[in-house]
Amino acid sequence: MRRIFALCAVAGIGFTALAASSPAQASYHLIRWQDSGFCQIWDQSIPTAPYPGNYTVIVGSEVPTFGDALVFKDGLLRNGTCSL
Repeated sequence: MRRIFALCAVAGIGFTALAASSPAQASYHLIRWQDSGFCQIWDQSIPTAPYPGNYTVIVGSEVPTFGDALVFKDGLLRNGTCSL
């Protein structure tokens, strides 16, 4: 019984290490809340949708990095599309 437990523990640690070592494939969208005009960077790797659903996607194509999404958001704040 101890051997089975040890084998399962080693396998679990191995799978965890494998998952942690693989690169993350994050992508971001810029969304704008309709009631406030506030723009938010949304990480597409989150398995849920923003709640409540009263938002529109401003940047429709996926932005590959968080830094690129910040650049888009800064431009939209400057031209008045988004509010703080």
